[in-house]
Amino acid sequence: MSRRRSEELRQRLAQEAARVLAEEGIRDFFAAKRKAMQRLAIDRSQSRGVMPNNVEIEAALNEHLRLFQSDSQPDRLRKLREVAIQAMRLLESYSPRLVGGVLDGSATLHAGVNLHVFADTPELVLMHLLDQQIPVDTDERRLRRQDDSYADYPVYRFLAGDVSVDITVFPDRERGQPPRSPVDGGPMRRAGLEEVEGLLAEEA
Repeated sequence: MSRRRSEELRQRLAQEAARVLAEEGIRDFFAAKRKAMQRLAIDRSQSRGVMPNNVEIEAALNEHLRLFQSDSQPDRLRKLREVAIQAMRLLESYSPRLVGGVLDGSATLHAGVNLHVFADTPELVLMHLLDQQIPVDTDERRLRRQDDSYADYPVYRFLAGDVSVDITVFPDRERGQPPRSPVDGGPMRRAGLEEVEGLLAEEA
């Protein structure tokens, strides 16, 4: 395959994976890549050397949102940040931090709010939510830590209207050790309540 053909295929895969993320509610980059390969009828042997990385897909996603959802995504993002602020105020005792697309602006119309909180006893967070009469689903999330080991963290999930709020609970000792970003492998960006309120004020 020529270099030009490889670059064209790489770009098409990134654009298709971005479309899957933006329009189909899929949140996982790997799953989006796999679906893009199926859509473009590319098998594994053809994908060698042309598979876009997550940074390229995120750039394509931002471009897709700008081109095709500019009339709806900004309003949705504003609503998601408003929900994030409400949830962070509710969880203020656990030093909540906003992460993901709602923070960096790449949230799709299907995105939810993702928060990191800190408590050496995760059940305290659960009891706090239940005390507020909030129905909660429990889950786990595997994340890659800074030392490249993996760990499972408890997740509590609830609905605020039509917005899903995911709360991942970390031990206090990991407060200054954010997990690695699934996009570029660097430390995941986290923002406290004041910073998120500032983002919303800038939009207003």
